Amino acid sequence: MSLTLALQLRRRDGFELTVDLDVPARGCTTLQGPSGCGKTSVLRCVAGLEPAARGRATLGDRVLMGDGVNVPAHQRGVGYVFQDGALFPHLTVAGNLDFARTRARRQGRQEPDGLVDLLDLEPLLARRPERLSGGERQRVSLARALVSGPSLLLLDEPLASVDPSARGEILPYLERLIADLDLPVLHVTHDITEAASLADHLVVMRQGAVVTHGPLSEVLTAPAPGLASGPEASVVLAASVLRRDPADQLVTLGFDGGQLIVPDHGHDVGHAARVRVLARDVSLALEPAAASSILNTVPVVVDALWDDSPSRCMVRLMAGKTVLLAAITRRSAHVLNVAPGQPLYAQVKSLALL
Repeated sequence: MSLTLALQLRRRDGFELTVDLDVPARGCTTLQGPSGCGKTSVLRCVAGLEPAARGRATLGDRVLMGDGVNVPAHQRGVGYVFQDGALFPHLTVAGNLDFARTRARRQGRQEPDGLVDLLDLEPLLARRPERLSGGERQRVSLARALVSGPSLLLLDEPLASVDPSARGEILPYLERLIADLDLPVLHVTHDITEAASLADHLVVMRQGAVVTHGPLSEVLTAPAPGLASGPEASVVLAASVLRRDPADQLVTLGFDGGQLIVPDHGHDVGHAARVRVLARDVSLALEPAAASSILNTVPVVVDALWDDSPSRCMVRLMAGKTVLLAAITRRSAHVLNVAPGQPLYAQVKSLALL
């Protein structure tokens, strides 16, 4: 069921939030923006934790707020995963999960099947939170939010409180849950790499308002007011593993528009993968290089270009139906005579398998 928001919030410190947004019924919608822009405030409004919130929020055909209705937080059917996990320290993992189950049963909600197995929690059930790593705490927090059988899952910077190695541990679980669960996920992060890893739809926020939103690839590659500028400008490609090369520890990925060779992370042939390509790691050429250390050369057609800085421009390219971005100097654009409709070759110097 989809989530529809028309929210207003004004705090005593002068902060104002105004958000009108439709969240799709499935997949992950990510709110991305700097600290203090209102991302977490949106989640708190949806969860019923902001008494000063005004406006309207509906989940499917249920009115959570508006039209004289303000459903209490514990009756909204929303699962909330906080940054720090917020587990009960005096209960074991099993006790934390049982507490959430008991509350859910009183309200007639049923937990999804197989959560303990899906999140690999069996070895942790007898432990208390102080004996868990950061990644383990967040997995337990995910399970506790989901055993209540929510109609909506809220993730408030779920990777912010864990170290980089734990992020790599948690991400596959989050990806699996988002793919398997038949419910909308509203996710908050300031980290564009995390957004690129999880989001199906991206909402860019600044100063209490939505700047732009839409499918991930469209928002990342829109000239303005999207994210296609600066050193972190990038695209995310949906790909799958075509073949593995054990001798060189490489895999070949196929996407709509070409192929890419990346380091082998152990994925089987046929495995779906996301690949993030930074615009600064893409160079352009009139002809494919005869001899080069760059393994990935993709035929492309120029779709658009715009100035990104006094010395640099951004070029949007089409590889089949797939969009790529290249950040090149304005001098290079002049030398190559870059213009819409021009065929070129994109040389991808580096890419990240998400």
